[in-house]
Amino acid sequence: MRKERLLPLIIATALFIENMDSTAITTSLPMIAADLGVEPVALKLALTTYMLALAVFIPISAWVADRFGAQRTFMAAIGVFLLGSLGCAASDSLAMLVAARFLQGMGGAMMVPVGRLVLLRTVPKAKLVQALSWLTIPALLGPMLGPPLGGLITTYSHWRYIFLINLPMGLLGIFLAWKYIPVLKGEVRPLDWRGFLLSGLGLALAIFGFASIGRHLVSTPLAVACMLAGFSVLGLYVLHSRRHPHPLIDLDLFKVPTFRISVLGGSLFRIGIGATPFLLPLMLQLGFGLDPLQSGLITFTSAAGAMFMKTVAARILKRFGFRPVLITNALVASLLLCGFGLFRADTPYPLMIGVLLVSGCFRSLQFTSLNAIAYADIEQARMGQASSLAAVVQQVSLAVGVTLGGYALTIASVATQQPLDAVINFGFAFLTVGLISASSVLMMWKLVPGAGAEMSGKAQPGQEISEPKPIHNPGT
Repeated sequence: MRKERLLPLIIATALFIENMDSTAITTSLPMIAADLGVEPVALKLALTTYMLALAVFIPISAWVADRFGAQRTFMAAIGVFLLGSLGCAASDSLAMLVAARFLQGMGGAMMVPVGRLVLLRTVPKAKLVQALSWLTIPALLGPMLGPPLGGLITTYSHWRYIFLINLPMGLLGIFLAWKYIPVLKGEVRPLDWRGFLLSGLGLALAIFGFASIGRHLVSTPLAVACMLAGFSVLGLYVLHSRRHPHPLIDLDLFKVPTFRISVLGGSLFRIGIGATPFLLPLMLQLGFGLDPLQSGLITFTSAAGAMFMKTVAARILKRFGFRPVLITNALVASLLLCGFGLFRADTPYPLMIGVLLVSGCFRSLQFTSLNAIAYADIEQARMGQASSLAAVVQQVSLAVGVTLGGYALTIASVATQQPLDAVINFGFAFLTVGLISASSVLMMWKLVPGAGAEMSGKAQPGQEISEPKPIHNPGT
């Protein structure tokens, strides 16, 4: 098999297990909570911790690959991910599960970015688009297969096997990487260690503290103290980045209007979308009484809609342009998200599936548009830094979305004096996160009418959109 096909398929093994694992676990949250003896809402920590690890370690993935070689880094990343998977399977407490998920995230932060780096450095430019297209297949199939597979395993076996099924695919990936991926050491530039420590510690303290309020792992005063300390350390990073000639995360990129609006406005949109994989399975299983398999067979349709939209997104952007699409699409997608809260136990399954399918289409179109226009005005020399910063903000916004979804559910339970799993509480939670997503329109409105015209092809008839590939782009 030729290199432009073989290497993407090898890297795809890592991308597949990561995407499948992250979606399969959401279907099993109620069962995991019952086994660990915690409230289901407490498991938001297991989701946010993984995203936190991605946000912390993605910015140094390219440096690690240059320093130790892409082959070794890729193999080690899969190994760390598999160790985290074993830890998840063996977890008998929330604390152990959270720690194992962080370890998984450390591996995941290195797997996909380094794998994409291998392609960029080994495949000829003339074959690069074809190679990257092979790489996108598992990114689309993983979220589709994850929910029903996770539901099937949880319903007829045990949720712990969700993490164990990663092992054969991961071991195969390590073997193939050892056999076929070149070492590929690059020029090692000085790493901004102080920036890495400040940004990593700040994000870890802030997100962990924010997600832990409610005495899930630590007391509320300690959680608040962690959150405040995290924001303080992040403030120190901002001061550091202004003085360092080559900061780890270049905040000056926010001075570029299209990048700032796409990343910051997109983060508001992702907050609502990020809450969905957490809230929807809980509502279907705890509120409606469905088993995990039934829940997974319903929720996977959203990923199917996203896959379909990938085939037509470029033509839509070429026809209408970025600004109209981002504004209109954000409102429609947010309205559909709010509509999830109107589902009831007697809602016909075809109707639920149809709404989720359409919602997946609009969500995917928004992500594709945001990911493309973010790089419309970024010069090539800063593309790597821009991609790292965008990836960090994406993961933070998804983690915030899961946390806010959990808090909205808890607040609704207190306000309605109903049990946490009462259907009315989910309606309030989906309304809350949907309105947050809709607020992204205020940022999209600031785009100039012709923003990204060259990239969308609207200004030049016959030109196809060329979507830049961010370092790590889950949930698209």
